[in-house]
Amino acid sequence: MPRVSAAFFALGVVYLLMGMMWGMYMGGAEDFTMMPAHAHLNLLGWVTMAIYGTLYALTHASLSPKLAWTNFILAAGGVAVMIPSLALYLGGRDAKFIPGIVS
Repeated sequence: MPRVSAAFFALGVVYLLMGMMWGMYMGGAEDFTMMPAHAHLNLLGWVTMAIYGTLYALTHASLSPKLAWTNFILAAGGVAVMIPSLALYLGGRDAKFIPGIVS
């Protein structure tokens, strides 16, 4: 398995654990206002990273390492910016001060 594939799987597990802890916190507090951000963290963070990791593990013979690592950096950065931005937006912040949110 290529290193980029392992990196996608490792990051996916980190996002999975973050999403599960966030979901348990929301359930315990019975405050589900952040549910869309939690769902996006699970889908984009865990599921998408696992799909990328599987793709690169299965196609490692034709893998372009530079392109694969660029994909990893952009995907990881996109999730790292999108989820907090969505959480701030759902929390009632003014949308013009949140990165990635167009009002």
